[in-house]
Amino acid sequence: MGKVTRRTRSKKELLRLYSYGFFVVLLGFAVTYQFIEPNPPAHLVIAAGSKGGAYLEYAEKYRKILARDGITLKVLETAGSEENLSLLNHGKADIALVQSGVGQAADYPEIIGIGSLYYEPLWVFTRPGFKLTKLSQLNRHRLAFGQKGSGTRQVVTQLFQDNGIDLKQLHEVSLTNQAAAAALKEDRLDALFTITAISSPGIQTLLQDKSISLVNFTRADAYTHRHNFLAKVTLPQGVISLKNNIPAQDITLVAPVATLVATTNLHPALAGLLTQVINKVHNHGSILNRRQHQFPSAEHMDFPLSDDARRFYRRGVPLLQRYLPFWAAIQLDRLKLMLLPLLALLLPLFKILPLTYRWRMRSRIYRWYDTLQVLDFEVRQSLSEKGVKNFIDRLDRIEDDVRQISVPLAYAAELYSLRQHIDLLRRQIRAMKF
Repeated sequence: MGKVTRRTRSKKELLRLYSYGFFVVLLGFAVTYQFIEPNPPAHLVIAAGSKGGAYLEYAEKYRKILARDGITLKVLETAGSEENLSLLNHGKADIALVQSGVGQAADYPEIIGIGSLYYEPLWVFTRPGFKLTKLSQLNRHRLAFGQKGSGTRQVVTQLFQDNGIDLKQLHEVSLTNQAAAAALKEDRLDALFTITAISSPGIQTLLQDKSISLVNFTRADAYTHRHNFLAKVTLPQGVISLKNNIPAQDITLVAPVATLVATTNLHPALAGLLTQVINKVHNHGSILNRRQHQFPSAEHMDFPLSDDARRFYRRGVPLLQRYLPFWAAIQLDRLKLMLLPLLALLLPLFKILPLTYRWRMRSRIYRWYDTLQVLDFEVRQSLSEKGVKNFIDRLDRIEDDVRQISVPLAYAAELYSLRQHIDLLRRQIRAMKF
């Protein structure tokens, strides 16, 4: 029964020692956890656009794709880019679709870019009989160039200023695009400016109306050099209708781009996921950009690009997300960061704990040798019958104490060696003459 008790005490000692090591590892985890990003939220809000617009249509596509990864996307109908930026700036949306050229990073320091998505050309249509070669010809003409607060109005205003046009001298007609198109045909409007995707039904209708002219931007290079948010694109002859040869010649256009932007509070993992989403939706090319994978892109952005988006454009989909669902990949990625302190602690602990345990077990035995040395020295300094008797009694008490020492079997030989040395010293002293 005594042996079982001693072995149990040794096991408890070993367990207690390793529990200290486990506590140190837990402490390392707790400290490291303070520097790890929390789990990404499962809900996002996107500021999109108005009904019938491309922005709202694309936002719905994003919503369906994100739902596959367990992310709920709430789509907000808005008046356009300016309202979208305002919603982002006031924390009422997490991401937004915004036309380039509408906002500047200096005015919105809390907004970052995810990517540019596709060209949104500036279309300038003129009434029958009105030939427009330069924007500077437009003074005192009847124009419709977007509702107040619209992206079209902001971009066109910048181009007017480039051409030295005094906005006060313009005869502005406030009409919706549909009403402006009708006014153009009826000679109640000289020019219509609108920025939208080529797939827009309204644009297709205007392009196929041979009585209305589409303005060719012969100085497109100058505009794109002056404004980073603009790109030069070509509408090839006959691309709208080969049968009717629409357009009748190559038309050069300047085009802002549709961009996806977000607040700086957006979780980095979601920024990376959003780049994958827009890549699925926008990487197939169109009439204006036949080269696949041109979009999404980091070019023509008004706001600094997210670090996670930049990594996607350079390296593609992260390795874990290529083979695992989004949430599983994120948890493994976070676990990877947690493993660093674990390895940093476990490697030395695996070396230190066994040595510490060995030292503690042997110290139970070796500390008695110091006592034996002192007693041996004392008894040899004053040999007498009484001194030897006291010495023997003390040795007997020490031997009784040593019998109570609990050590694992691996250290039993050293324990019995101590007892042999006690007996050897006892016999030596008894044999001495005094």
